[in-house]
Amino acid sequence: MQPRPELKRTLSLPLLSFYGIGTILGAGIYVLVGKVAGYAGMYALASFIVAAILAGFSAFSYAELSVRYPNSAGEAIYVQQGFGRRYLSTVAGLLIVLMGTVSTATLVHGFLGYLQVFVAWPETMVIIGVIVVLVTIAIWGIAESVWLAALMTLAEIGGLLLILWVARQGFGQLPVRGGELLPGLDGTAWLGILLGAFVAFYAFIGFEDIVNVAEEVNDPQRNLPRAIIIALVVTTTLYILIAMVSLLVSTPQQLANSDAPLAMLYQQLTGRQPTLITFISLASVLNGALIQVIMASRVLYGMGRQGWLPVQLAWVHPVTRTPLVASLLVGGLILLFALVLPLLSLAKLTSLITLTIFSLINLALWRIKWRDGSRGVTFVVPLWIPVLGFFSSSGFLLFQIVHFVVEQY
Repeated sequence: MQPRPELKRTLSLPLLSFYGIGTILGAGIYVLVGKVAGYAGMYALASFIVAAILAGFSAFSYAELSVRYPNSAGEAIYVQQGFGRRYLSTVAGLLIVLMGTVSTATLVHGFLGYLQVFVAWPETMVIIGVIVVLVTIAIWGIAESVWLAALMTLAEIGGLLLILWVARQGFGQLPVRGGELLPGLDGTAWLGILLGAFVAFYAFIGFEDIVNVAEEVNDPQRNLPRAIIIALVVTTTLYILIAMVSLLVSTPQQLANSDAPLAMLYQQLTGRQPTLITFISLASVLNGALIQVIMASRVLYGMGRQGWLPVQLAWVHPVTRTPLVASLLVGGLILLFALVLPLLSLAKLTSLITLTIFSLINLALWRIKWRDGSRGVTFVVPLWIPVLGFFSSSGFLLFQIVHFVVEQY
């Protein structure tokens, strides 16, 4: 009997770090900086900082859990280890898949916004075409997919550095106008900041994708936590700089009214057509979407292999060594969400699902550390990290639900 094909370990620390940086950047600053400014106004920088702190607690919890359990379908396995309830683990895994597919649908809409700078093609045609390309690349092979993602990540970083360069005059205004970015204790301002942070939080989603390629990583117990921390530090630094300079050289209204805010900034500051930055933005959005496709298909693969979902989802193509059935299913789900929901609704839904998942993951690590201790674990965070991660994620989730209900009634 032929042995069943398994996933191939080819990812090094640099590739894994680029993988994480690429999905965080592609999912965030290129698409949503204007939407955050629409809620928080001149205090949008504070929204990004609040979102970074909120994401940071969970990132460190993920880092320790990835060392304890370096498997695909990471979140589902973490919840199983923490609570011992198969139904809860299955729900956690399905939520991750839902988050990945909704997030990719969000990015497809972001791609549309930047593409319209060049051409006004029919939206449905573009959505279908982009999703077919993404799924095909994901099936092609993990090494090939991640190398392509790494190249696009370099382009993303280059695009952000280009924006920082053309907007450098904004940094010169910081000593005089820096106070405009500080909200003080105004309750109304903080309501806008927290609402903006809920959208900005979406921009930090991506570090958790790293754990779901654990079975394709060389030396995962060493490289997984390092890649998570590197990705979060690099992207947080870039976000803060971009948000700061955008607010100083433009206005929240201009940023909020643009579907391609960085392209708008480039044209406004240079007087030239934003051809280069638009191409880079398109690559960035596609990069984030590609990595979400890879992540969601690996979760379905891992859950199929665990026997929590139909075993057909764990079928690996013998040539490409990628989960073919799971990848095709993910593509179908992305198409459904992209055709049904608009960008901002998709981003909010992604953040809502992710906060639910982060609450579960932090609580799982809290229980595991309390029950099993940390002897023999090579990367350990203090117990207060998952405690604060649980209360901050669940508290922020509750705030959003209450605000939504108040808005409706």
